[in-house]
Amino acid sequence: MRRRILMVCEAFGGGVFTYVSQLCNDMADTFDVYLAYSIRPQTPKNYKDFLDPRVHLIPVQGFSSKGLTNISNDIKVIKNLRAIEAKVKPDVIHLHSSVAGGIGRIAFKGKNNTVVYTPHGYAHILMGKGKKSQMYGLMETILGKMSNAITLTCCESEDEVAAKLTKRHAYIETGVNLKDLSTSLDDIKPVKHDKFTVFTLGRACTQKQPQLFNRIAELVPEAKFVWIGNGELENQLTAPNLEVTGWKPRKEALAMAKGADAFVLCSLGEAIAMSLIENMYIKKLVLVSNVMGNKSVINDGVNGYVCDKPEDYARHIKDAMKEFPTALPEQAYQDVLNIYNTETMKKKYIDFYSQISREGTA
Repeated sequence: MRRRILMVCEAFGGGVFTYVSQLCNDMADTFDVYLAYSIRPQTPKNYKDFLDPRVHLIPVQGFSSKGLTNISNDIKVIKNLRAIEAKVKPDVIHLHSSVAGGIGRIAFKGKNNTVVYTPHGYAHILMGKGKKSQMYGLMETILGKMSNAITLTCCESEDEVAAKLTKRHAYIETGVNLKDLSTSLDDIKPVKHDKFTVFTLGRACTQKQPQLFNRIAELVPEAKFVWIGNGELENQLTAPNLEVTGWKPRKEALAMAKGADAFVLCSLGEAIAMSLIENMYIKKLVLVSNVMGNKSVINDGVNGYVCDKPEDYARHIKDAMKEFPTALPEQAYQDVLNIYNTETMKKKYIDFYSQISREGTA
């Protein structure tokens, strides 16, 4: 009899949507997969087209990104989730992101199954300092002690954070679908610039530190800098050699990435950013901040550069403009082929789910 996996995902949009839909599809060959989800503004309108028809879809009433602050609504969601558990009778329940992880660890006790929680980047780290991040940090501390869930993170440095919050933790590296990415890139012509071009991609928000990206651009005026995307903090991107393009269709964004020379990810923290893995595959020179997620993927001076301050980024960019370090992007590419891909991720997940579902019924 096939084991049953119940995925619970409130934040069904953006990178989490890509991750969870891929995971559901990959597991459908081996397990009976159920997905309890709610629609976000970022959820694609045709989201069902991305999912294997064997994945059982269960909409969750009442889930909200404001979860954990509206007690009466949270109680309703808990009842809904417990009703879903009673109906599906899963061997493994996998909670994705902070809200589902918070409410789910209260709702599910793991008496007849094993509960797993994947933060996809701890919210209290990604948000930066503030009351909201303090609340999320406190919640992670309390639930880490109260719940018997296994926290499954996306890389070693995120696992190090988990180890401070719970005794039960493990990690499986995030991967990209190499076949899909390769197909997407095949017919795309790179958008080239006259100058050495450094770019990043994402929402201009606290997590992505646009003021730091802007400072790097100021320190290297002879290079062109591009921010693909926009957001509430785009007014911090003021350097004269910096262009903010706004959001672009994926094909256009990949063309710009293909034509650039270097990719910068100077965020406060990540789980593992899909944009980072994609640019390693495209063989861009990658420069990242020395934080959770980034420092697990990039080995300084081996497959890219890990930087502590804007002057570090500037120095490496200027050196690359004189003599491009081709060995680093090549090693980054090999790392994606060997580690950060969905085939490797699929095998590790099948082993993980198989092991914990046996333990849960032992």
